[in-house]
Amino acid sequence: SRRRTMGKKGKRSRNAAAVSDESAADDSSSAASAPPPSDAASRKPPALRTTAEETADDLRCEDPYGDVLEDPYGDDESYDSYEEVYESSGDEDEEYMEAMASGDGERAAGLASSRMDTDGGDGARLPAIEPNHGECPPSQVKTWNPFDGHSPDVELEMDESAYRMHHAVRPEWPSLTLDVLPDRHLGDHRTRFPHTVTLVVGSQADEARRNKITVMRMSDLCRAGGAGKDRTERELDDEMLGEEWKGDGDDSGDGESDSDDDEDDEETDLDPVLESYSFPHPSGGINRLRVCPQNTDVVAAWSDAGEVSLYDIGGAIDTLDRSSTRGKTDAAPRRMRKDPFFVYSGHGTEGYALDWSRVRAGRLATADCSGGIHVWDATHPVDRSDVAAKYRRNSPWSNSSFGVKPTYSAHGVNIDSPSVEDLQWSPTEETVMASAECGGVVRVYDVRCPGRAMITNKVLESGADVNVISWNRLVGNLLASGGDDGSFSVWDLRTFQTPDGSSPKPLARFHSHRTPITSLEWHPTDESMIAVSDDHGTYVYDLSIEEDGPGASAPAGEGAVEGEIPPQLLFVHSGSQLTKEVRWHPQIPSCVATTSLGGFNVFIPSNL
Repeated sequence: SRRRTMGKKGKRSRNAAAVSDESAADDSSSAASAPPPSDAASRKPPALRTTAEETADDLRCEDPYGDVLEDPYGDDESYDSYEEVYESSGDEDEEYMEAMASGDGERAAGLASSRMDTDGGDGARLPAIEPNHGECPPSQVKTWNPFDGHSPDVELEMDESAYRMHHAVRPEWPSLTLDVLPDRHLGDHRTRFPHTVTLVVGSQADEARRNKITVMRMSDLCRAGGAGKDRTERELDDEMLGEEWKGDGDDSGDGESDSDDDEDDEETDLDPVLESYSFPHPSGGINRLRVCPQNTDVVAAWSDAGEVSLYDIGGAIDTLDRSSTRGKTDAAPRRMRKDPFFVYSGHGTEGYALDWSRVRAGRLATADCSGGIHVWDATHPVDRSDVAAKYRRNSPWSNSSFGVKPTYSAHGVNIDSPSVEDLQWSPTEETVMASAECGGVVRVYDVRCPGRAMITNKVLESGADVNVISWNRLVGNLLASGGDDGSFSVWDLRTFQTPDGSSPKPLARFHSHRTPITSLEWHPTDESMIAVSDDHGTYVYDLSIEEDGPGASAPAGEGAVEGEIPPQLLFVHSGSQLTKEVRWHPQIPSCVATTSLGGFNVFIPSNL
């Protein structure tokens, strides 16, 4: 081997130097006797020798690793390397040399020690070999923590394999709010690609007159590049459902039919299509908007000028439907109405809280920054089928379609900062709603008792504002709240009112987020899953996951502390700046839509 040859060559060079020194001493016997060179001097490494000893005709080539080593014992006793021990014995061990060449220090040390024990040599002492001798140091791998903050100098790179689908849109103006429009003709629980998603968004323009409400339809949304795009839908279903599903499919015996289905399920590489229609909103920027669940033609929008406007977007939906079906619908699109059909200025100041009741059609609640809560009720049928039966193709919406009643005003423990930040109607009772307010307060109201709240609790002892709440539609006693301190909690409303008036204990509370919680919403079909957003991204939690191990002994109701990753966190969509709202799509399983300073994102996580 190369190492062994260089070791021999180095040994010969050192012996030749010693002979030259002895002859020089004999020739100078008549002169003053000079002390002979010591063994330490004869074993100087090449780097420490004078340059006069080496000429162009006499170049030295020595192995700095084989026979030039520091004495690990720090004395003048004889010291030889491992290779010298074997070379001087005249019986070189090939196993030892292979171990040294491969970097296996432990094996080489064991072979050398056994050799010395066998030879019984006393003069040679072996240097210690580190266990990882010859090995490259392991690369340092650091797990990225989404709660550690985001440096502006660090650019995140998207991993496409983490998404089944991901598409982004950058609008002309940023938006604080969006809502999802259910599709009328495509059906529920849609899993086949490509997908179609329709959103309603409101702008925050630099001038009030430039603002608008936009109905935006994204179609031909295909899989992300790293999400099995080269496989058929049947192959992806087989992978997800397992061998039992494959066996059931093979029992049919119709191989030709399966082959045809595979061909039909082949996903064509399509380019996404974006279509939109805008309605002017000259009264100012749009703080929040919501679509009426019983009739998606009606959209309510809160303005930063203190007005609440209702729009009829049915004509825009008809136009987009005809475009999506390539004109195959028989009905002609309805007349487009660009201006709002109802404008309410009774609040006197701007607000953000806005929600439609899912139990009573046409019931709306709005709240402002002064603590006032107003309840709206429709004066005629609202359900789309009832409207079609009574008015046919004519629009029933006018400035007399709703009656509004101021129901509650600022009161109680947060009278100095009474702003109502969010409202949520009960998913099971038409008269009950909850509010998130400044000062860390959450209240429960019953509109049959105007003027006072049924339950008032300060859920954040620090006094931080409660920014958002979400009422679980599948489990009616669960309410989630998110605060300005970066924490979010889940409450059981059956124990929300304590006998002694003290603050209730949450079922779960998470402190991982370092920035304010800006939005949260329960999954429409999974009772334990919730989407949460803060300034840095969107996070999906599964609260049914329980922690095992040492952390399982943590106090009940307390989740991860600030900066730690809780076990319930399933997915992180990061890289967005100032995320403001997150919404689940009610018809496409686990499809999420978000709005941020950089635009809109629509995605399906690969692990949901």
